[in-house]
Amino acid sequence: MQRIDLSKRNSRPLICGEDLREKLILRGAGSLSNAELLAILIQNGTKDASSVELGKIILEKADFQLKQLARKSITELSALKGIGHVKASTVAAAFELGRRKEAENLPDRLKITCSEDAAKILKPALSDLDTEHFYALLLNRQNIVIRVELISKGGVSATVVDARLIFKSAIESLASGIILCHNHPSGNLEPSDDDQRLTTQMKDAGKLLDITVYDHLIVSNRGYFSFADSGLM
Repeated sequence: MQRIDLSKRNSRPLICGEDLREKLILRGAGSLSNAELLAILIQNGTKDASSVELGKIILEKADFQLKQLARKSITELSALKGIGHVKASTVAAAFELGRRKEAENLPDRLKITCSEDAAKILKPALSDLDTEHFYALLLNRQNIVIRVELISKGGVSATVVDARLIFKSAIESLASGIILCHNHPSGNLEPSDDDQRLTTQMKDAGKLLDITVYDHLIVSNRGYFSFADSGLM
């Protein structure tokens, strides 16, 4: 990594933030490299590295792949020299906003006709998380999406799911159908015994309330698994 000679900077802070913000304003965010965008987020450099150099350090930790970077925890990022918890938290917050934007980015009156339709909606928000999150896709009688509901989030290997919360959201939204979905941070798409047990419980509960549970998807960065497509519904 190339070092900047501090003696030639006339004591100017090793930040570069103002220059990058001006570039963003004048040319647009698309003109900035990934390292430069990260530099704007983390704002300040250190005595040994500019904010852009710190951005490159962060990217190097993820093999320069944003999908891998999005999976890094605050603890992992803050352990990098010059980053710390404040900068790591800012980077994590930016990726979380991106995930939420994708989850909200639904076309008007989107109709679900197959598991792939549901996966396209839910996978962007779930595939790069390092903890399990559980969502419910709520549908009307025409299988048109009413809303996407985050039900719970938990640890690396499991999250607690309360059926009452799922069906409460469905009832309040006047939903006629539900598609369940959660992620496996490990990347393994094989359903666990708990996944199968939960699916059966939700399906049986839905029958009592006249709300059809159409499918349960498991997603990861490797793809998705559909209970319905596998004949497990």
